[in-house]
Amino acid sequence: MQLFYCPDISGKNIELPIEEAQHCLRVLRKEIGDTIQLTDGKGFFYEALITGTTGKHCSVEILSSTVIEKPWKGHLHLALAPTKNMDRMEWLVEKATEIGVDEISFLHTRYSERKVIKTERIEKIVLSAMKQSLKAALPVVHEMVDFHRFLQTHTATQRFIAHCQDFPKKNLVQIPTADSSILLIGPEGDFSTEEIERALSMGYEGVSLSDSRLRTETAALVGLHTLHLKGLL
Repeated sequence: MQLFYCPDISGKNIELPIEEAQHCLRVLRKEIGDTIQLTDGKGFFYEALITGTTGKHCSVEILSSTVIEKPWKGHLHLALAPTKNMDRMEWLVEKATEIGVDEISFLHTRYSERKVIKTERIEKIVLSAMKQSLKAALPVVHEMVDFHRFLQTHTATQRFIAHCQDFPKKNLVQIPTADSSILLIGPEGDFSTEEIERALSMGYEGVSLSDSRLRTETAALVGLHTLHLKGLL
């Protein structure tokens, strides 16, 4: 199934966004009378009939809508310090979207290797991954934020900080699941002692993800997948 993204579906007759229209008409060679599948990224799939094509524009009529339940439980928020190599971060957000995540945040920490993220580029990768993996929920991508500000402005029933230092911690898989979770992943130099202490003082629980030392993007995927498995237990 080829899935098209249309964030503002209101009413029966709408027009596809320009990029989606061009892909539909020029790449896939869809024509008037063909039916296509849409998602609004908010939990719905739509069946639509192409009713008009003019240049770069494509008009459709909504035939039906279906609520699509997320294939994972709870609300999952992955927050991490991005690596210097952006290719690794782009790969990560693609795979995280395929696995299933609700929010992605980028943290500026003491040992961060990268201080700037092009959010627009990340959003395009997330959108493409959502469509390719046939999901109806588009993850929210947040602008990079200072670590301490993130702690003050985001909350969840369960809050975890994965680190390699000698603070008390449990393996993430051993902790019962909850309806919402935040998982913090540090840079390759790990979180600083002060950052870990600050997070713990604000209700975060220290966790380990593996007996091996993992790279940032590997740790993020292992942690996210563990949260998915916990939701199935």
